This record gives sequence, C-alpha cells and structure tokens, in this order.
Amino acid sequence: MSSLTYEVSDLSSPVAVWLRSKFPYYKGIQAAYRVDAGPARIVPSTAVATRTQGAAIDWWLRMLVDPTPSLALPLVGLQVQRVPCVPAGLELLSELGGFDRDGTLRPGHLVQLADRPDEWWARACYALALLVELYRAVSIAGSRLMSLTSSSRATDLLGLANDEEVADLIAMRDLARKRLLPALPTAGPVASGMTFEGSSDLAADADLIVGGILVEFKASQGSKPRVDGTRAASLPRRDLDQPGRCQQALSATSSEEECWPSRPRAQPGSRCRACGRCGRDSLRRFWG
Repeated sequence: MSSLTYEVSDLSSPVAVWLRSKFPYYKGIQAAYRVDAGPARIVPSTAVATRTQGAAIDWWLRMLVDPTPSLALPLVGLQVQRVPCVPAGLELLSELGGFDRDGTLRPGHLVQLADRPDEWWARACYALALLVELYRAVSIAGSRLMSLTSSSRATDLLGLANDEEVADLIAMRDLARKRLLPALPTAGPVASGMTFEGSSDLAADADLIVGGILVEFKASQGSKPRVDGTRAASLPRRDLDQPGRCQQALSATSSEEECWPSRPRAQPGSRCRACGRCGRDSLRRFWG
C-alpha cells in the first residue's frame, strides 16, 4: 500500500502518469484559480506543522457540514498500534461520540458537543489528524504522538497542538464559514470520508459529497512571498490530481463509463515502512 499524496507527487508513479494523461488540460484551471482566488488570505507561522494542519482543518470542515462523520481512519490508525497512546486515542474517539464497529459516529452526537470552545475543537481535529498519520505515514519517528505513553489521557492528546496551530485552525474555520460553506448546496444528501475503488491501495478517502458535488479541501500557504510580503493563492497539479482521482472513481460508480477498471485490491500491510514503494507492481498493473 502507498499513499495518494506520495503517488501524485512522484511523476514516475503509474498513478501520476495515468492522471496526467487522462487530464492533460490543467493550466487553464490553474490560471483561472489564481485570478479568482486572489492572494492567500491566511498564512501560517513557521511554528505550524503544515501537513498535519491541513489534515486537521479537513476534519473540522467535514464536521461543520456532516453531523455524523466517520471516525474509521483514526480508529484504523490506533489499531495499527505503532504508538503506546492507544488508550488516549480511544478515549478521544469515545468523547467525540463513540463509534460502532465500522467507526461511524452515533447520529446527532456532535450537536451535543456544540458548546465546546473553539480551542477544544481545533485541538481535537489536530489530534484526529495525528491519529490518521499512524495509518498513512511511512515513518512516524518524529510524530508528537511518540511523546505520549500508555498511561496518557485524551487531555494529553489534545495538548499536542501548539497555540499557533490552534489560532491558525480557528482562522481557517472562520474563513470557511464566510466563503466556503455559503457556496455549498443546501439540499441533498451529505457524506464525508468516502472511499472508492482503489482507495485501499492509496490509503485515501474523499473529504465530502454534498448535494451531488464532490468537494476536496486543500489548505495552502500559497506561492513564494512577493516583495510586499503577500502570497498568491496556488493550485499545484498534485492538488488537482487528488480530487480528479476521486471524481473518476465517482463517475465509475454512477455510470457505465469505464473510468475505473476492476482489479484485485492490494493486501493490507503490503506497504514498505522504509521507502513507501511496496505495492508499486500492483499499482503499475492497474494504472499502467
């Protein structure tokens, strides 16, 4: 098993080759995005771990739209047992509403947590992002989770996000409430954390489907700073490829178009912890 982020960033990957040949006309999309988006509105401080931060805001935005998001991925991360703080993680997942065998929150429980302060939500979402990294990351040697022990509690897990990360997450949440949420459909079914054919090979899930529209959240600090210190909003090809992969999977499940060929799934645990390249043979057979 490999990761979607890793595969779309490696131009020699069969996944990247397939996507770039299937969707070659992307520069116009990038140019239109730069014009429409304008400058990056929130630029994180150097104290923010940007990759984990991006996953954390994904969780918060999912919860703002979907009252019953799945906790399956952080639960899988704990089941891998790569860190000793499994009890703390399970305590947090239970506090977020408990979970059935498939990791689904009990309906309506997030509403009961609505009075929790913004800082608690920011720290909870950051903790969920760390737990998912246990499943997706090739190495967790530098993970903050390694500072916890088997006797750590959920409060210790919530304390792993620093103050700058908490403030940045709240700022992104506020911006999303102002600019993103009003643009989403107000009618139709809502689902988050969906998986498609191929998801198991790439340790991937989609952020949100609302009213029939697939939405992929991306948090970015933008391009390199300009002379005046501002940054242009950017949409790298690797970010375009991730929702593109999900859109192809969605099309394949809802029409007769042969977008997603059927093939055996990779075996769980086939990913190489040293290099992340195990499973490439099966990927190449499928995507080549």
